[in-house]
Amino acid sequence: MKLSTSDLKTDRHWRSATGLDKSRFLKLLALLPAAYQQMYGLSIQQRQAECPQQPTLSTYEDLLLFTLFSLKSNLSFDLLGFTTGMDGSTAKRNQTIGLPVIEAALLGSGHAPKQPFESVDDFKAYFAPKGTILIDATEQRTQRPVDGDYQKDLNSGKKKRLPSRP
Repeated sequence: MKLSTSDLKTDRHWRSATGLDKSRFLKLLALLPAAYQQMYGLSIQQRQAECPQQPTLSTYEDLLLFTLFSLKSNLSFDLLGFTTGMDGSTAKRNQTIGLPVIEAALLGSGHAPKQPFESVDDFKAYFAPKGTILIDATEQRTQRPVDGDYQKDLNSGKKKRLPSRP
């Protein structure tokens, strides 16, 4: 894989590539082998020994880095594969393997939040003792509504597109 943890020199690099700093990445990495073996019944090395081709992700570290990078970057599978040195279908397959392993590791260690919440009140009750909650929400472009009243409700008026240049 073209991407490697040795390329991540600073905490800023770690957070921008994975969403975690190095120490949290290593803590999560320590949980991965048990979750992987619980899911597949074999270690990553034993499973890959059965593969006829050279595996792209040969360690738990590679699997974790790839999966977190894929979530953080939000690239299409073709572009994700190009960036990491694999084809698009392999990128999708590797993410499909990595996501449940990470989820199992977080659930098994008690670090995953309660899911699903039956109501807004259940959500509030669960997070009330934890203090302030920050939610990262990115604005998405939408098609401009034809109905003028509905359009006014959606438009804050703060973001203006620059006119195109001739």
